[in-house]
Amino acid sequence: MGRRARGEPVSLFVRDARVVGGAGTGAPVRTHLRVEGGLIAALGADLEPHLDDQILDAGGRVLMPGFVDAHTHALWAGDRLDEFERRQQGESYLQILAAGGGILSTVRAVRAASLEQLAARLRRRLQHLLDEGTTTVEVKSGYGLTTEHELKMLRAIGQAARGLPGTVVATALLGHAIDPDFRDQPHFVDRVISETLPAVHAEFPGIAVDAFCEEAAWSPADCRRLLQAARALGHPLRLHADQFHRLGGIDLAIELGARSVDHLEATPAGDLARLAGAGIAGVMLPASGFHTDGRYGNARALLDAGGTLALASNCNPGSSPTSSMPFVAALARRQLRLTSAETIAAITTSPAEILGLPDRGRIQPGLRADLILLRHDDERQLGYEVGGNPVDLTIAGGTIFEHTRD
Repeated sequence: MGRRARGEPVSLFVRDARVVGGAGTGAPVRTHLRVEGGLIAALGADLEPHLDDQILDAGGRVLMPGFVDAHTHALWAGDRLDEFERRQQGESYLQILAAGGGILSTVRAVRAASLEQLAARLRRRLQHLLDEGTTTVEVKSGYGLTTEHELKMLRAIGQAARGLPGTVVATALLGHAIDPDFRDQPHFVDRVISETLPAVHAEFPGIAVDAFCEEAAWSPADCRRLLQAARALGHPLRLHADQFHRLGGIDLAIELGARSVDHLEATPAGDLARLAGAGIAGVMLPASGFHTDGRYGNARALLDAGGTLALASNCNPGSSPTSSMPFVAALARRQLRLTSAETIAAITTSPAEILGLPDRGRIQPGLRADLILLRHDDERQLGYEVGGNPVDLTIAGGTIFEHTRD
């Protein structure tokens, strides 16, 4: 089973849909919807199709915004199957990383791959994401570590996305791991700041810059130096923090005005409240907790403090080998104790805001027609059901993808 694109954006009339995520993001509405020129043109119970509209009868099924996945490492080469076996025997993620495995094994594979090979791998994954209803996805670099290979990754992201109707947002994860070829960590950090960051800035101005603040990765002090330099060049900032240890990443994010802090498994409720008060979004990655160590962020504390929560897949070969946003939603309902409405907002509206894309994540006239039609007639099934693909049809920028069956 796969999907087939129907080509260019079409004029589309969706009849009798249960629209979720409408203008006020209030209760679902049973109505009709029209798409024209890649945009949502109109909604209304009295709406009539135009003569040249393609008609899609939703039959009361859920029509909602396409998923927005705001945190992935979906560009990689090689695999981490041996690492998974080691973890099953009791080694921890950080122990494997400190011994030269984990992220560093993926670094070696990415360096050995050509730009074309990397782009081809990512393009296949992007097509699979569309099949699962993800119409906008963030993809990070970070497995290159050298200037040459970080630029190769960022170029491969752009090449893979070319011609696809979905949206791919690249992020420069320049502070990820420490290059094993550098025994002197300060020297490596100096090189990233003085050489890699300016090269990325020259070719990708305005790209978000990210760092992984964690033991065996980048220290808070080194993250501060990198992110301060990136901010001075006009780059938005993001930060991985508190995945395993609380090292001060929340303080750093608030100090520098990061766009988001991602992971947050080790973040206490008081720090989440401070994050909310600072207007910085939290991105939680429940599939990473599911696969790695069974720990999950305290989403209730963040939301109850008035904060913005996004959920993301963290798709990567080591700590979160999934791209399924429906699976992420199922974990969020169970492990993060989110309501159905909170979960849907956290995989559509909120991540679109984090990525600086206000033209999607909601259903209202004038916004981009990134839509998914579920097989369900009740949106609460998304997050209740575990496993499988609930998406019958994906519309990305007005272009339709639909299931084909052998």
